[in-house]
Amino acid sequence: MKPLHRVLILDGLWNKTLAAVRSLGMRGFHVAVGEWTRFAAAPLSKYCSKRLIYPSPKERPARFLDWLEDELKKNHYDVLMPMEFKTQTLIASQKERLSKYCRIPFAGVDLSVRLHNKAFLMKYAREKGFAIPKTYIIEDLNQLNDIAAELPFPVVIKPQMSSGARGIKYVNRKEDFVKTYRHVHKQYEFPIVQELIPDGGDAIGVCLLLNNDSEVRASFVYKRLREFPVSGGPSTLRESIKRDDVKSIAEALLKHLKWTGVAHIEFKVDPRDGTPKLLEINPRFWGSLQLAINAGVDFPYLLYKLAMDGDIDPVTEYRTGVMCRWIIPGDILHFIMNPNRFNMSPGFFDMTIKDDLLSIRDPLPVIGRLSSALTLLYDREMQDIFLRR
Repeated sequence: MKPLHRVLILDGLWNKTLAAVRSLGMRGFHVAVGEWTRFAAAPLSKYCSKRLIYPSPKERPARFLDWLEDELKKNHYDVLMPMEFKTQTLIASQKERLSKYCRIPFAGVDLSVRLHNKAFLMKYAREKGFAIPKTYIIEDLNQLNDIAAELPFPVVIKPQMSSGARGIKYVNRKEDFVKTYRHVHKQYEFPIVQELIPDGGDAIGVCLLLNNDSEVRASFVYKRLREFPVSGGPSTLRESIKRDDVKSIAEALLKHLKWTGVAHIEFKVDPRDGTPKLLEINPRFWGSLQLAINAGVDFPYLLYKLAMDGDIDPVTEYRTGVMCRWIIPGDILHFIMNPNRFNMSPGFFDMTIKDDLLSIRDPLPVIGRLSSALTLLYDREMQDIFLRR
């Protein structure tokens, strides 16, 4: 007898994918997991019912879409869950073609791309009165010397379209700005420039699920405790908290934008005035998904229910003080590179903290993670992947 609930989850490389697989598999779902490489954690989970290898969505998008349509047509899934932005937007661009076979509960490609673009987001937020770091959007390289004269150093240069720490450069001196900007511009055209918010304020993530009317149906807030690179990047340790003020800002922003589906919004509290300032929106599932599930907000299951039922009751209560980390290789690398490594709180060797990956009940995904980590020795693309998780 076939299970009542059938889900196809893509992008099996990621910890967030493993979190979704475990979430739905523990509920008795038939969970098929796909990935373009064999070096992946999620397909090795005992909660994965079927393992699939597909053409790379990045390198062979047409072949990937043909493969996906064939898989959906043959195996009658209820819901399709791409976990990575590029896969999600590729599928969204073909929603009319694919949605005849299953539900695809994600926003349209145009809105997704706009939200992911930091230049668009900063302009939009500034116009609507949301607090952001002082931001410079450059459209002509001839502006660089004039802008350098007025920048509040130190500043950070960020690609308009990237995630994690890729392409981000910090500039402490006016003399280094033009050269550094041009270096980033060669790979990521016209990056934005922002003031660097001083240390001392919390880095906060807000995770939301909105229905088709852009009404919030699930919310969760956490604080970053550690990151890699240490200077700023994906979180390696986080803790669930309550910050209704920051959550309200994130909800208002996504309602303004008429968003639907899951999204992750990042803020940094400015210690100079206590104001939470918007940094970026990730219009997709986020790396710290397991923390939300551990604390009591099961976003993958709620997204499935929303897709199948049309709407769900709001879920806003969860446990605070819950911690979760990304130890392989993120927190290990943070420990190695942090000069204050033996004075961290909580300490690196605190084995009471749960992990995104490690599980006695489901041990095999660690083999997939170690296999993918070994590819860092020779594969530049995999190095980039691990920098952004």
